[in-house]
Amino acid sequence: MSTRRESSENGATRKRLKPEVLIFILQQFSLRTVQEEEMEANITGSEEMELNISLILEKIENFTQRVSELLESGKTMFKELSNEFEEKLIMIHKEQVEKWQEEIKELRAIDASNEEANAVLHNARYLLQLNQND
Repeated sequence: MSTRRESSENGATRKRLKPEVLIFILQQFSLRTVQEEEMEANITGSEEMELNISLILEKIENFTQRVSELLESGKTMFKELSNEFEEKLIMIHKEQVEKWQEEIKELRAIDASNEEANAVLHNARYLLQLNQND
């Protein structure tokens, strides 16, 4: 029970970071890692070890750059999809409203025609009643 509560509490308090914040954090982590590695290299290290460390640091920098680029391209892609979705939804709404407005016009035309027919029938009844009374 306590592990379930802990996991739900962690999930509830966990928030998504904006891409800009995530990029900043990744860059800070890479910078901090580089600084820590440089301090360790100053303490001890042969040329071969320093070369290996610099290769790893380069990998970290490249990976951070790739993640940053992926975040930016993903953000751009979602913006484009969002804009396209919005445009299509607005178009669907507009088309549906136009259909309903056309239905309203047709109903009004039918109603006017029915009113005209009702008036003609009413006049015919009146005339029949007049003829019957004479």
